[in-house]
Amino acid sequence: MKVQTIMADLERKHPGESEYLQAVQEVLESIEEVYNLHPEFEKAKIVERMVEPDRIFTFRVTWVDDKGEIQTNLGYRIQFNSAIGPYKGGIRFHKAVNPSMLKFLGFEQTFKNALTTLPMGGAKGGSDFDPVGKSDAEIMRFCQAFMWELWKNIGPDTDVPAGDVGVGGREIGYMYGMYKKLAREYNTGVLTGKGMTWGGSLIRPEATGFGALYFVEHMLSKAGKSIKGATVAISGFGNVAWGAATKATELGAKVIAISGPDGVVYNPEGMTKEKLDYMLALRASNRNIVAPFAEKFADATFIPGKKAWSIKCDIALPCAFQNELNGDDAAELLANGTWCAAEVSNMGCTPEAIATFQSAGILFAPGKAVNAGGVATSGLEMTQNAMHISWSAAEVDSKLHYIMESIHAACVKYGTQEDGYINYVKGANIAGFMKVAQAMLEQGIV
Repeated sequence: MKVQTIMADLERKHPGESEYLQAVQEVLESIEEVYNLHPEFEKAKIVERMVEPDRIFTFRVTWVDDKGEIQTNLGYRIQFNSAIGPYKGGIRFHKAVNPSMLKFLGFEQTFKNALTTLPMGGAKGGSDFDPVGKSDAEIMRFCQAFMWELWKNIGPDTDVPAGDVGVGGREIGYMYGMYKKLAREYNTGVLTGKGMTWGGSLIRPEATGFGALYFVEHMLSKAGKSIKGATVAISGFGNVAWGAATKATELGAKVIAISGPDGVVYNPEGMTKEKLDYMLALRASNRNIVAPFAEKFADATFIPGKKAWSIKCDIALPCAFQNELNGDDAAELLANGTWCAAEVSNMGCTPEAIATFQSAGILFAPGKAVNAGGVATSGLEMTQNAMHISWSAAEVDSKLHYIMESIHAACVKYGTQEDGYINYVKGANIAGFMKVAQAMLEQGIV
């Protein structure tokens, strides 16, 4: 395999799709050496097939706002790869959603799901619908219209969507209600992230953030470090950031920064239960600003226009959006003494930021490994739905612990370099790729 040749071909076929091309290039560069040791992969053109999604659904979503005016958005579902299980991946509602973004997310999801040890393929979906400032009734009508277009292409053994940016338990509920009405069957396994009264799993809302901190714990332990007493800066203030902040605090760290599009909140005394609860209230307000946090808590300070990475910290956790931490941010973190960074968001760091961290030799791990706890717990929710049972929170948490430990072990196995440095990016990419590639090889040319 020659990465440059494959990338040139992809750029020709998919011009301008920067996020997708970035994600593919990162993976191909990581796996090139291993891939070339397997001529059977080359013969079957595994990479050429793997980098293209199985299919893409694009559809119009028409709905009526509270003023009675007709609105139109675009909806998508990208079923990327089903070699190891039914398609699985979230639905994102954000004004910046486009095919490039969803293809990158679906591609990443394929490897992330392979890392979880559970039988799940990769997918992603969403819409350029912007939930900010929308009423509950408008969000309900949009979700119903979105599902009206999607419902025939999903199912518990076909494609199982979940939440993502802009899609939480409320939106999943509205979408499932419409699915149930259209399909005329009560099949909760068709969506994950559901409410606890109708098929949801305990600790699913917390799972992405909790799993990320379990992974970080393993990273630190391997390096002879501890999270206790460490200062942590987190970007975002939504569900993922909340889960990460909650577990980091539980484990003895001090979360000193959270951020939003409007700026960063410096929180030197760390989180309390009241502060963590307010993070959820802030996200539920649909205003998408973090400044009110500092207005409510006197020991916190809001700094407009600044990122979380401007705050001196030991551990940096991007929890918001792709490419949210760039090369300049990474340099600022290093200058301030940061010794660990882990992507809790998907592809949260730019290639320049990753190179900066790795060249400095600090601990760094990619989103497909760090944030896999969310989809892993969705997989556990699917299992509970299929068995018509509910596990206790302790059972789910125990399984999540095991999965994150297994992911860390796989990264160490494939990512340890001769000098002893663990390249978690390379390790995660190779571990996920080998599983999917072997399944594709065994299933023939399809």
